[in-house]
Amino acid sequence: MLKVKDLRVALGDFTLSASFEVTQGQRVAVIGPSGAGKSTLLGALGGYVPATGTIVVNDKDVSAAALDQRGIAMLFQDGNLFPHLTLAQNVGLGLRPALRLRPDERAKATEALERVGLGAFKDRKPADVSGGQQSRAALARVLVQGKPLLLLDEPFAALGPALRGEMLDLTSEVARDTAATVLMITHAPEDAERAADQVIFVNAGRAEAPRPVADILTDPPEALRAYLGR
Repeated sequence: MLKVKDLRVALGDFTLSASFEVTQGQRVAVIGPSGAGKSTLLGALGGYVPATGTIVVNDKDVSAAALDQRGIAMLFQDGNLFPHLTLAQNVGLGLRPALRLRPDERAKATEALERVGLGAFKDRKPADVSGGQQSRAALARVLVQGKPLLLLDEPFAALGPALRGEMLDLTSEVARDTAATVLMITHAPEDAERAADQVIFVNAGRAEAPRPVADILTDPPEALRAYLGR
């Protein structure tokens, strides 16, 4: 589903390299020390960071494709909700940036909000709902796009443990229902165990090939063991 070959990013003195494959429907946790290149990796896959190499999504080479032609949706840490728009309008941006939505598209945005438990809050603005509800709305905006590959750059990091767990469960549930493939950055191994099938370890600018969660966390390589403090 996702094939990455000889991906290379050069940002000043920092370089990132990666070659790996992820099958459809897999939920992959991307873990590693701060500054190792996790966000750079997802940014390169999504087209936000210049890179060389080959990125193939569903047998389509998207290495040079525009952001909206990659079959990829990305959710950033802050959610990027616009405060002057309602939750329904924020979700609608995932369908049409100009917000000139057809009736069926407005219905689709409402359905996405209902999918994350916010149907009754569609006309509220971000400031009128909780932080957890804002995270749900940001997730709904990603889901409404219907992309086969979801990239999550620690979107739930600011939430408390219970709410973060709830959002991880919701993301996993939606991914299973839609057969979407998920790459999710996290600093917490317990999040990987809860919401992922595999782990990509990123260290010193190198992304390793995915390994099953149980295998890599039970018997981590030396660099990962040092990161986990084991």
